[in-house]
Parts: sequence; C-alpha cells; structure tokens
Amino acid sequence: MKITEVAFIGYPVSDIQRARAFYEGLLGLKAGEYDHELEGMPGKYWIEYDAGNVTFAISNTWEPSGQGGPSVAFEVDDLEAAVKRLKNAGVHFIAEKIESPVCSFALITDPDGNGITIHKRKDGCSH
Repeated sequence: MKITEVAFIGYPVSDIQRARAFYEGLLGLKAGEYDHELEGMPGKYWIEYDAGNVTFAISNTWEPSGQGGPSVAFEVDDLEAAVKRLKNAGVHFIAEKIESPVCSFALITDPDGNGITIHKRKDGCSH
C-alpha cells in the first residue's frame, strides 16, 4: 500500500451552528460544495472546507471527546495578527506562541475542545 495524499481531515462537533460560527466566522474558512444534511440521517451534517491543498471537514455524526486526539495545523500569513484576533474573540489558548527552528505556532481549541494549531513557517522552510 502506498498512501498518496490526505483525502480529508474530519473533526467531530456537537453543535453545527456554533462550529460554523467558529470555523467560518472566526477562522475564515469557506464552505465548499459538500455542505449538507446527510441522507437518511436527520439532523446530521457533513461540511467540507478547502484549506489549501487539503479538505477539512466538520460533522456532528460522531461526538467530540474534548480529551485530545488529532490536531490540524492551519498555516497563516501573519501569526501575530491571527493570535491577536483570536484572543480578542475569546478563543481558548493552550499556548500563545511556541518557537521551533522551522516555525512559530499557537495552540487553541474549538468550542468542542478539538485541538487546532495556528502555524507560520519561517522563511526558507517548506515543511
């Protein structure tokens, strides 16, 4: 078996409207073509967003644990501005700024406790 790409990343959410307000209103993601209630599953939704070269999805078809787990890293053009905006909006921060040799990043959670990294590569670093 050879994995050729990540097809999508999916996060469980408990409240679709609250999650949309966070991901669309606060993080600025734009819903893609797949933004539907699932057939045969009343009240259950799958919403996909284009995030660079990968699809990021939210769904209330499974429950978030709020206990950690996978984390997505969203690359931003200006980390300081992103941190300021998110702090002003009252987003929960785990860490405001961490430095590594190749990047700087902040760790936040969405309203369901899912981990998110707000990430900025340093000049000359591609990964």
